[in-house]
Amino acid sequence: MNEPMRLMCVLAHPDDESLGTGGLLAKYAAEGVETYLITATRGEAGWFGQWSDYPGPEKLGALREQELNCAANQLGLRQIFLLGYMDGELDQAPPGEVIEKIAAIYRQVRPQVVVTFDPAGVYGHPDHIAISQFALAAAVKAAGEGGAHPPHQVSKLYYSIETEEVLAMYQQVFGELKMTIDGVERHAEGWKDWMITTIVDTTTYWQVIWDAIRCHQSQLPGFSEMLALPEDRRQALFGTQYFYRVYSLVNGGREIETDLFAGVRERMIPAGG
Repeated sequence: MNEPMRLMCVLAHPDDESLGTGGLLAKYAAEGVETYLITATRGEAGWFGQWSDYPGPEKLGALREQELNCAANQLGLRQIFLLGYMDGELDQAPPGEVIEKIAAIYRQVRPQVVVTFDPAGVYGHPDHIAISQFALAAAVKAAGEGGAHPPHQVSKLYYSIETEEVLAMYQQVFGELKMTIDGVERHAEGWKDWMITTIVDTTTYWQVIWDAIRCHQSQLPGFSEMLALPEDRRQALFGTQYFYRVYSLVNGGREIETDLFAGVRERMIPAGG
């Protein structure tokens, strides 16, 4: 009996899974791949209403966890692992502690493929940058001894990325993605076409992605422009997902992949099968 394919996304906040990797998770779940999610925070700082009405981090975090569970059901996720760090403070968490927590989950679930944010966190978000670094370090850590489960070697790790063209379209609709950190304004930078290693067609699943996004009701005031988009624009934004292959133990080269499990599937097929 073949070992099942397993995909793990490692992200920072509730709604990252829907906006960033929703099509990917929906597609592979529909194809029978076991899909899992690590979310580092409960999104306690993601408030779009009047700050005088802010319910506080505990209540907002609980609400956003409910929204995350709703989205997970839409996307067909097997399991969510919430690390419980504070939104906006992930880069200040003890690195060894976070890395070991993620590595322990890798050892438990044993994913062949891991997906996380790019090194710049899309637009410089410190939480996105931190979880990207932790996800990669944990893949190294998981291959060694430790904890209750045997070592596990992740076969492939990817950054979820946006092309310059898609990012331009996104910002045309929603405005410029930027934030000021340590007095420096950070902006979203799209990836050039030649940098892309992997393109996954998720057109069939755009409605599933949309349904998952709609679960995040506390965030929808911030998505008002998205709600007003015509169907063809939604499909254009969510119909294709792009990736950079950080490392692979099973394949390589310049040929564009259309499957994150390229190389993995071939190894899983028994001789003569």
